[in-house]
Amino acid sequence: MQAIFCEQLGGPEHLVLREIASPTPGPGEVRVALRARGVSFVDVLTIAGEYQTKREVPFIPGSEAAGVVIETGPGVEHVSAGDRVLVPGGFADETVAAAPQVIPLPATVSFETAAAFRASYCTAYYALQRGRLQAGEVLLVHGAAGGVGLAAVDVGKLLGATVIATASTPEKLAVCTRMGADHVINYTHGFREQVKDLTADRGADVIYDPVGGDVFDESMRCIAPFGRLLIVGFASGRAAVVKTNHLLIKDAEAIGFTIGALGRLDPVRERKNLGILMGWLAAGRITPHVSHRFPLAQAAAALALVRERKVMGKAVLV
Repeated sequence: MQAIFCEQLGGPEHLVLREIASPTPGPGEVRVALRARGVSFVDVLTIAGEYQTKREVPFIPGSEAAGVVIETGPGVEHVSAGDRVLVPGGFADETVAAAPQVIPLPATVSFETAAAFRASYCTAYYALQRGRLQAGEVLLVHGAAGGVGLAAVDVGKLLGATVIATASTPEKLAVCTRMGADHVINYTHGFREQVKDLTADRGADVIYDPVGGDVFDESMRCIAPFGRLLIVGFASGRAAVVKTNHLLIKDAEAIGFTIGALGRLDPVRERKNLGILMGWLAAGRITPHVSHRFPLAQAAAALALVRERKVMGKAVLV
């Protein structure tokens, strides 16, 4: 089988395609032929050695995929050969995963949609839980055309919020509108005054920020009293410094989290959240957006587009 390897940390141009032996499942494991693999900004950071969790080279990038079960090891009962499944697979033709990580895929969900779903939507849903988002509140989503941003727009609307989405181009703002955003703002010239105008000078109740840097700083100037600012990431390259006097004056909160920690610290909640999201996905109540599709061999090109902020929603390798 073929697999993409990161053999030295750096940009996508360092990735290589290798022919390797197919994996064999052991007890409690499942071997899956992958049909689609999600590509995200986390993958860009991981191959560069800049993500919170470091990986030793060489490794196969990627963490979410969908495919068909080929075989199961002893002790696996919930799936069998031929089943369509969601797995934490990487950029390869096949993968072996521990049985608890193999999730049956509803017949109504395509492989591409499934591969674009798990990381972004689990992040967005958990973040909005942490932010205690309520129906009728105003949710401000930054970087709203990216993977985790569009997921937050989608889930926020489902939860009954009024969603204001910010992005950097008319094309990205159009995608946000199609995903249900009530208002869109091109934030390249600032967004504070527009948010104030849209909320009768009150500000946003929950601010979802995967960008950080200057965007975080300006967000603190348009947060509503008792507002919650969710620290999702630092795509700008600069982690913001939280000024506690601003939090004090606004009676506001800055809330940090990582989706990876949820699985370690509260696996029951993680499984419950995934079950809820899978139900919404199967019913068509949430709709992951895929803007680019590449063959597996062009993983580097997909990652380069993600790095250049040209992907809206997710890219997938098919």
